[in-house]
Amino acid sequence: MTLVVDIADPLAGSRVSEPVVFTVPVDLAAPLYRATLADGTRLICQRLSDGSGNGHTAFVACLSFTGTARLTLGEPLADAEAAALPGIRVLPGREADCFARLDTGAFDLELCSGTAEGTGASKWGVRHFKGLADGFELLPSGNNAIGGFYGPFFTPENGLINPPEHTRVDIEIVERGPLLHHYRMRGAIPDGLLPELRGKRFAIDWRFTYGTPYFQRRYQVDDFQTVINGRSVTNKITVGDEFEGGVGQLVFDRFAAYGGTRYRTGDPYAGLLVDMVNETLAEAKTDNPKFAAFRDKLSRMDEAHWDLYWRLFSAWENALPEAEIFERLARVRAAAHVKADLNDRAWTLADRPVDVSAVPHETIFPGPASKTAEFHVASGRAMVWWTSVPSGAFQIVQRRQSGWVNWGSNGENECPELPVGVDIKTAYGPFAESWQAVADQLETAPSAVVRLSP
Repeated sequence: MTLVVDIADPLAGSRVSEPVVFTVPVDLAAPLYRATLADGTRLICQRLSDGSGNGHTAFVACLSFTGTARLTLGEPLADAEAAALPGIRVLPGREADCFARLDTGAFDLELCSGTAEGTGASKWGVRHFKGLADGFELLPSGNNAIGGFYGPFFTPENGLINPPEHTRVDIEIVERGPLLHHYRMRGAIPDGLLPELRGKRFAIDWRFTYGTPYFQRRYQVDDFQTVINGRSVTNKITVGDEFEGGVGQLVFDRFAAYGGTRYRTGDPYAGLLVDMVNETLAEAKTDNPKFAAFRDKLSRMDEAHWDLYWRLFSAWENALPEAEIFERLARVRAAAHVKADLNDRAWTLADRPVDVSAVPHETIFPGPASKTAEFHVASGRAMVWWTSVPSGAFQIVQRRQSGWVNWGSNGENECPELPVGVDIKTAYGPFAESWQAVADQLETAPSAVVRLSP
């Protein structure tokens, strides 16, 4: 009997190196198997340890097709044949904490474990990311990262800033073959000022597949409940993806949500925080080397990295006493709560992409969505996100002065809005004109039905 997989795409359009996962009702032990499509095209299937056993074997195949495809599973590959196959390549890393730098066939990316030294270059996550089709590097300096998560743990309210800067992660290899690399990050969240958020751990699964113009991830965090921005927050987080183009240059200069963007402009909290930084530098009686270092770096506010504003009020930094952090940030929060709910920042309903750098604070707060995109008008490059459950809000920053761009799943005053355990698919490529069709494909995977054929 022959194992046949019937694959069907419910959407119109073509799939490019789409990862198709299927399970056959038999135990198979070899890591790689031959397969043939109905037109005679040969390809390989990678056995997955996750999902295999007890009379079943899970596989992944990466297929480019339109409409339907039929795959017939063949014999296992010999080791010598497997070694000569094209597939994901491991490259020499550029950062000291590089765990894996990969050429996926679509991207050159570097996954880092972090150094916990409290600087932009300390972050875990994807610290370099380049599209191989256009050769454009989205994170050239290594001082920002794709994949950090922030609220509610890493906020001024909890006295902690930027978990990728203040934690290290252990990384487990779940799958590593020519078609799929699956890594699992595990880390402990440092204890902050809020007792209910102490003693928590997290895990992040990353999946990169060969030639696929998107990657996948999922965040798991120990159960928690707290109050942020005066609202109860239960098992919701802020995921933040950062990009950098350099001073005056934006990697992405527009934002759009599927079906239209509903948003408010400006970020009163950010302005109030900057004001408090100035006030603290002028008034604080603290006299220690850490505070002196911050005073020096922040003496030129317009040139300082945004993280420095936050880090001044981080309990981890010990630049200020905890009591002073509490008191100063309590004033910021109280004023921010009022400003966020005033009527001077009306909701805008837009059918066209938003020029974020043209609005106050170069920031918008869009409403709920599951499919969003940031893109660059002149080049057509775009990043597209799909979340399996909508995030309740977003914070989008496109700051031309520094070239820093951000996609974050939080509302105003750092209130996290993305439920824990949600699947995220993120695509990158020349998708400015077609991003909605790309988002639909991220949302709706092809079906795969396994059958026995004589």
